[in-house]
Amino acid sequence: MAPEADRYRQAGVSLEAAREATRRIEAALSSARTPEVLAGVGAFAGAFDAARLGRFKAPVLLASTDGVGTKTLLAVRAGRLRGLGHDLVNHGLDDLLAAGGWPLFFLDYLAAARLDPPAVAELVEGIAEAARAAGMPVLGGETAEMPGVYREGAVDVAGTIVGVAERDELPDPARVRAGDRILALPSSGLHTNGYSLARRAVAGEDLEAPRPELGGASLLDALLVPHRSYLPEWRRLRRAGCRPKVAAHVTGGGVYGNLPRVLPPGLGAVIHRGRWVEPAVFAFLQDRAEATDREMFEVFNMGLGMLLVYRPEAVPRVRALLPEAREVGEIVEGAGVRVVGVDG
Repeated sequence: MAPEADRYRQAGVSLEAAREATRRIEAALSSARTPEVLAGVGAFAGAFDAARLGRFKAPVLLASTDGVGTKTLLAVRAGRLRGLGHDLVNHGLDDLLAAGGWPLFFLDYLAAARLDPPAVAELVEGIAEAARAAGMPVLGGETAEMPGVYREGAVDVAGTIVGVAERDELPDPARVRAGDRILALPSSGLHTNGYSLARRAVAGEDLEAPRPELGGASLLDALLVPHRSYLPEWRRLRRAGCRPKVAAHVTGGGVYGNLPRVLPPGLGAVIHRGRWVEPAVFAFLQDRAEATDREMFEVFNMGLGMLLVYRPEAVPRVRALLPEAREVGEIVEGAGVRVVGVDG
């Protein structure tokens, strides 16, 4: 072993592990490569052929960065890292869709106290699977081994998505009117938010035992369901020329924190609890955490994964295109969000 590598190992960093992790990353991400990639993983900077933007009359680039939060702690503990890759990509993808964009490429960042090449490969394979399903490449990223910054066994993962939109097709809150209807697409579970409360709620529970109240699934099964991608639904709406006025991806802060972000001053929303199915995991967590209904809707998506705002006469057509969509509320004069059945 070279003296430099030996000194680095003594400092807590393994160059061999880093090289093996890089090799596995390159192998995993090659499956998500598209013809637009001119330089990808391994280059000092990714290169994407911008000729694709020529299909747009007035292209606008959009970008979003996010992580997976403390869901990583459960996934690492359970040895289920592949799903985190789907979480990372789909969270960013859904943010992009809500902002009116379509995916171009993705970049990831993975850090740990010590790199475990097989674990890194599993996580990155999940990223590649989700990116491939979205038809976009993973253009590059960073892998860092940082003992002293992260505790032993911890993993941190973040991602950046870049997309494009036609300028005149961007969501416009100024078009929203009182009386517009709110349609919801269901979530697959917690997605990537609320895990600090969820982990506290299940502390001391057997995470792997089947639970009748969860339909026979274990707590781990219910808590680690990957974040859903709404790209197939968005493609259906786009092909039909049926874009929403605005859309809200319900992430951290729940419906109270996310829906107002896309509404103009002077308008609020009323959501009617009971018009959609709330995944059973939320009732379980509420019972264990002894949380109020209000707290649950402030922390979790409660089954409302994506909210779409349409004029009333468009609702039947949207429901025909997206049968699982539910009309859950309406836009009203005022400000903020009121959930009937929670706030009275």
